[in-house]
Amino acid sequence: MTTAAAPKPQPGSPRAGAGRPRAGQPGAGRPGAGQPGRAPAGRGHRAAPRPPLVLDPAVALGLIAVGALGVLALWWTGTPAVVGAAGWLTGAGRITGLLAGYAAPVLLLLMARLPPLERGVGADRLARWHAFGGRWMVAAVSVHVLTIVWGYALTDGRGLLGEGVEIVFHYPEMIKATLGTLLLLGTGAVSARAARRRLPYEAWYYLHLATYLAVALAFSHQLATGADLGGGPGRAAWYALYFGTAALLGWYRLARPWLLDRRHGLQVAEIRPEGPGVVSLFLTGRQLDGLRAEPGQFFRLQFQAPGLRWAANPYSLSAPPHPQFLRFTVKDLGGHSAAVAALRPGTKVRAEGPYGAFTGRRLRQRRVLLLGAGVGITPLRALFETLPGELTLVQRARRPEDLLFRAELADVARRRGAVVHELLGSREQVGDLGAALARLVPHLAEHEVYLCGPQTLADEAVRALRAAGVRPGRIHHESFSL
Repeated sequence: MTTAAAPKPQPGSPRAGAGRPRAGQPGAGRPGAGQPGRAPAGRGHRAAPRPPLVLDPAVALGLIAVGALGVLALWWTGTPAVVGAAGWLTGAGRITGLLAGYAAPVLLLLMARLPPLERGVGADRLARWHAFGGRWMVAAVSVHVLTIVWGYALTDGRGLLGEGVEIVFHYPEMIKATLGTLLLLGTGAVSARAARRRLPYEAWYYLHLATYLAVALAFSHQLATGADLGGGPGRAAWYALYFGTAALLGWYRLARPWLLDRRHGLQVAEIRPEGPGVVSLFLTGRQLDGLRAEPGQFFRLQFQAPGLRWAANPYSLSAPPHPQFLRFTVKDLGGHSAAVAALRPGTKVRAEGPYGAFTGRRLRQRRVLLLGAGVGITPLRALFETLPGELTLVQRARRPEDLLFRAELADVARRRGAVVHELLGSREQVGDLGAALARLVPHLAEHEVYLCGPQTLADEAVRALRAAGVRPGRIHHESFSL
């Protein structure tokens, strides 16, 4: 294991201050331009922007739970009695069908990039909720199909296969529902962790779009055969849920990005190498302060270049947002990210965001530890320059050449009176992560922690921090797959 403080920036070093405008970049030479925490000249008369709406995670889960209880109430009020094995099986099928039908738009809303959810809950947590809910919905759909066919078979005196054929080909809207179910199960299979690791992000992204078609195909089936929905308030609420979800998806996934593109006109200004397989991407545009981006957040960038137009990949800000440029740092992970290094200045970029709750809004303690590895250091680099308090940053890497922003971080630490440590070596060489952090960070249990890196590091670090006495509510993390 090797630990070291980051080197001091040398005069004329190209890394020192790389997050600020240089000569020839927009804003260079203006009073206040590029100075962290200082407003651009001439903007002091403008009113402070209205704080964005934020939805607390507990409130979001509470709303989802209330909706699920309402769905169960539909079945309860529409079921006078349950008699015999066929009745119990059919009842179980109706309940799981209703809950799966409710879960489908809820899961779409979790990933609809709604700003209150993205800022309050955070993209990382929303993705975990979406993955958990997706597995639950696939299980509910499977149970729904099995119990309905079984219950109807007992009622009609048929075998399971014969009853299944009867339902598919003679019940209204069932062919569409069957196709939707197959699409949903197929999407669930490719989203399983083992399969997901083998797929490039772009392939997984396009396959995942089949979920929208699956939900649309199943919707008419729910209305045609969903006796529990009735013809009153239940059916009206179902329409409102599905059409409201479609409207929000259309606005936040399609219309709003298009409007932001028209307003801000983002384009590539510079590609700057940062390390082996890592580059920083500088984007310029108009009225960028109108984006209201915060350090620690990310955007989904869609580059208007061959092979990149149809994929919007997430990239974190690696420097505090500036009114005239944004900086992102990208690691070559193949596909989309590999092509970024070859982009030419002037390439147009469509950006969705900003997203994420990995920001200073979560901060409650004076002492702060920023712990990152690999390209996970990018949001921490921006936070290191802007968070208040007593800051310590620990960058984890196998080799010195894998470290990013060494001179920049040393420069920020010198100006702010903060501390930077480099934790080098393999897992065997470093040993127990908790013990290593305790040696580097006095009073570790009293710190609030921002953690970003590969999932293996995040899992190990959370366990180590909890064992060291850091409260769960003081550990904020976003995961990066490297």
